[in-house]
Amino acid sequence: MKTMEQVQRLITEKKFEEAAKVLDRAISEYPNDPAGYTNFGNLLIAMGENARAVNFFKKALELDPSYGSAAFGYGNAQFERGRYAEALTQFADAQRAGINDGDLFYMIGRSASELGHAGQALAAFQRSVELNETDTEARFQYALSLARLGDVDAAEKQFLTVIEADAAHADAYYNLGVIAAFRDQITKARRLLHKALELSPNHILAANGLKSLDKQQTDRQN
Repeated sequence: MKTMEQVQRLITEKKFEEAAKVLDRAISEYPNDPAGYTNFGNLLIAMGENARAVNFFKKALELDPSYGSAAFGYGNAQFERGRYAEALTQFADAQRAGINDGDLFYMIGRSASELGHAGQALAAFQRSVELNETDTEARFQYALSLARLGDVDAAEKQFLTVIEADAAHADAYYNLGVIAAFRDQITKARRLLHKALELSPNHILAANGLKSLDKQQTDRQN
């Protein structure tokens, strides 16, 4: 098994210490190869050590400023640290270096959304879905962006596509319930919000949504 394939398997299996040992050997044998530093950075992100990860991505980029995977990893580390503007800068560098996949645009969308750049987020999530139609989470974020910008019909279509792919997606049911309530389709809204709570009993937003509907009904009766 190739070294990096082995590392990816170990990270997936959460065998972080073993992965670190493999990467230490790889870096010792090939100190001028940015791949080892990049993968060590990705390992540190998986371990939640995002500040340390930044140093490894910086080293990789010192060795090869056009190494897109390092820029992407750097952006991920900055995103996890809440440094969304810096993350966007790194993602732009990754794109210029030739990375053009759904994961990159998904993270651009997440960063832009955190910064309140609604239009940029929408465009990025749309592109992410175009590149990977099976990415349910990207589609969910795309739907949220559509809803936030007022395109409720398009958002509903995307949320429905999400639950077709993942029937246990409580947040998609919740948002469909919100749309139904917005249209004053109260019975439908209740059904959808109850479904969200059934799938996720601690779904506070769905519980609050049902309480709000109950209050509206009581107010109307009075």
